[in-house]
Amino acid sequence: MPLETLKARIDRLPNPSRRLQVGFAVAVLATQALIAMTGAVVRVTGSGLGCPTWPQCFPGSMVPVSHPEYDTLNQWIEYGNRLFTGVVGIIAGVCFVLAYLNRPRTDRRYLWLAAAMPIGVVVQAVIGGLTVRLDLVWWSVAVHLLASTIMVWLATLLVHAVPRDEAPGTAEPVPGTLSTWLYVQTAFLAGLLVTGTMVTGAGPHGGDPATPRFDVPVETMAHVHAAFLYAFLGSLVLLGIWLARQHAFSPPWRRYQVLVAVVLAQGTVGFVQFWTGVPELLVCLHVLGAMCVIIATGSLWCGVRGRASVDHTTMAGASETA
Repeated sequence: MPLETLKARIDRLPNPSRRLQVGFAVAVLATQALIAMTGAVVRVTGSGLGCPTWPQCFPGSMVPVSHPEYDTLNQWIEYGNRLFTGVVGIIAGVCFVLAYLNRPRTDRRYLWLAAAMPIGVVVQAVIGGLTVRLDLVWWSVAVHLLASTIMVWLATLLVHAVPRDEAPGTAEPVPGTLSTWLYVQTAFLAGLLVTGTMVTGAGPHGGDPATPRFDVPVETMAHVHAAFLYAFLGSLVLLGIWLARQHAFSPPWRRYQVLVAVVLAQGTVGFVQFWTGVPELLVCLHVLGAMCVIIATGSLWCGVRGRASVDHTTMAGASETA
């Protein structure tokens, strides 16, 4: 049968190298983070309705056309973001194919994370289209950005989930308190991101001059957002103190230090952005910084949870042998 023949041909394809899989996983992560920043560029340049329809740019045309009511540059900025979505989708699709071809020695978690990449791109495209059709109402833009943060988090997990060629070694036991605290930190991060989108909704950059804004003083939302930043930083300090007192467990200090540095840099950009009247360049850098905070947090998460997973696998194998 044709389907069986196709499956047999796929099964005969060589397994992709780990370097290739890691390369495309990193490419997915990078493009997912960058498309959040290009979305910010669309917003701060007032190009959100440069293409006023979706999936077409203009009724009857998939590409920008000369129009007296829409600036040509704004059209191409918005259209360029849509084209970049296609690039992200292609890379995500290749990443899934590589994970599928590696299935004889892969685990379900890796395969599901890889499958989430192209699916997520499609979902994001639909959310983007609905955002345009809703004339960029602030909460739809917030949902669009938060969807990107979820994709960046999943892409970070994907990078760390690529199976290794060698068999896993014995891992150190991970204290349960540490795992619990990582959930607390992730909750603070989620609050930081959600309130950040609300600051954006109340701020001056709505993607189009006629877009209604979130009817709350931006200063109020900025203080709420800063409160979550202080909570996140406080949790990092407490985590560092706790890690320093551990003797039976070797903490992933490098990942922790990177996270602290990225959070401090992001906080600095945020404060300077607020004090200088929310300039466009700093808005874009702040969005990119948010993606970096997610990546660094996810990396620390994987550095700890990965050890727990390997240790659990090793113990399971030992019990079966016994």
